[in-house]
Amino acid sequence: MSTLCGSLYLLSSCSTVSTDHDGPPPFEVNAEAIPDAVPTSVTKSAYGNAPAYTIHGKRYYVLPSAKGYDKTGVASWYGTKFHGHLTSTREPYNMLAMTAASPELPIPCFARVTNLDNGKSIVVKVNDRGPFAAGRIMDLSYAAAKKLGYAARGTAHVRVTSLLPDMNPTIQLAAVPRATPTPTQHTVPRGPTYYLQVAAFHDRTHAERLKAKLNQHITEPVLITQLHGTRLYRVQIGPLAHNHDANGLRQRLHEVGVDNPMRILS
Repeated sequence: MSTLCGSLYLLSSCSTVSTDHDGPPPFEVNAEAIPDAVPTSVTKSAYGNAPAYTIHGKRYYVLPSAKGYDKTGVASWYGTKFHGHLTSTREPYNMLAMTAASPELPIPCFARVTNLDNGKSIVVKVNDRGPFAAGRIMDLSYAAAKKLGYAARGTAHVRVTSLLPDMNPTIQLAAVPRATPTPTQHTVPRGPTYYLQVAAFHDRTHAERLKAKLNQHITEPVLITQLHGTRLYRVQIGPLAHNHDANGLRQRLHEVGVDNPMRILS
């Protein structure tokens, strides 16, 4: 396995190659409350976009463009085993975000995934490589699979269609100038508050690293909380007032590679 991961260093995090046990998080996830990915203009990653590559003796070819992609097949999902590991685009994999892996789409890109068994549909950001199993065309994050209604079963028959920014039905967020944070005394907002959870890790070191990165780019307070009875460390932003500029904050998070934070009421 180590040899395989080494040979794939420039291609993938080996996120969907391992045959070791994987599973859902040790806590309940309200996937319906997690927003879909929002298609934006993206630059093709310097990693994970080799024109062709071979896994387990099978040759895969990466498409030059996602435009017009429309395919049906089987989707699976991946979860705790790879949470916090780097994806093929070198973004930390977040099993609670609306993301996916594809063996052939250029990354990153955006796609609509429809569960043909129940009609449910979501929008995901494709930022990883996989799955590498016969007949499977996409590996979704745990949250995405749960929102589509097949996490418990493991796989579903799906249709995957690419989405470009100008096809997005949601109004695009205006770019917000990145603020240069300075040391400050954070004031707890008055009235009802909430938090944005951006990631969860089994290794506190990874959580501390992400916290330090966020503190370089945002002025809102960032904290690490440990889920009771587990070794899961959650990186959260807050407390935030309900009238806080959530769109501006989400845009700044997107600029540093953090998408689809989960809103948690305090």
